[in-house]
Amino acid sequence: MILAAGRGERLRPLTDVCPKPLLKVAGKPLIVWHLERLARAGYSKVVVNHAHLGQMLIDALGDGSGCGLRIIWSAEPAGALETAGGIAHALPLLGDQSFLVVNGDIYCDWDVTAAAGIAAQMHSRGDLAHLIMVPNPSEHRAGDFCLAGGRLFADTPPLEAERLTFSGIGIYEPALFSALKAGERAGMAPLLVAAMAAGRVGGERYAGRWHDVGTAERLASLDAELGGSL
Repeated sequence: MILAAGRGERLRPLTDVCPKPLLKVAGKPLIVWHLERLARAGYSKVVVNHAHLGQMLIDALGDGSGCGLRIIWSAEPAGALETAGGIAHALPLLGDQSFLVVNGDIYCDWDVTAAAGIAAQMHSRGDLAHLIMVPNPSEHRAGDFCLAGGRLFADTPPLEAERLTFSGIGIYEPALFSALKAGERAGMAPLLVAAMAAGRVGGERYAGRWHDVGTAERLASLDAELGGSL
């Protein structure tokens, strides 16, 4: 699943007329970088949620065949449902197996082919989630969660733990969202913190290329890095 329903407040006025995932870097919309990478990795179906200017996403991407896969659209009401709410709303489209979720407003070259193997390990451990963590960027030095021995902690981490930032890429079990109702607004952090407290969240540190495209300045920086000309 690619999360594409957000308003993109920090990217206004760009996002007043264009949904954030359609903003271009190096001549290509952010979401297309994701779709093409998933297609090359062998994925055939991707659920994409939408709310703000959602019809523009549908008009631009259609059924996904132009990127080599099939898009199933998950429409949300105006204002969207937040991350967990959007995923819970899309569960009927995602099925009853583990699934990969990628934020539509990031750029990352983490190897998505690893997700299947991670899912198998999650099953054997009884985990509900596995998060890809990255070194804290300058705009988020405090990080999100602590990683130690392949496990993630929100509170009282082991002494050797490293505090890192959640990349926006995760593998999840549908059961993580079982308490949420379809159409209910819900953030992701409370679900993850509760699962971490139960010892059911794994993670890994990724030191490769990752960008949170949250401002016009970061969008321009990524474009320059990839050889574009914004």
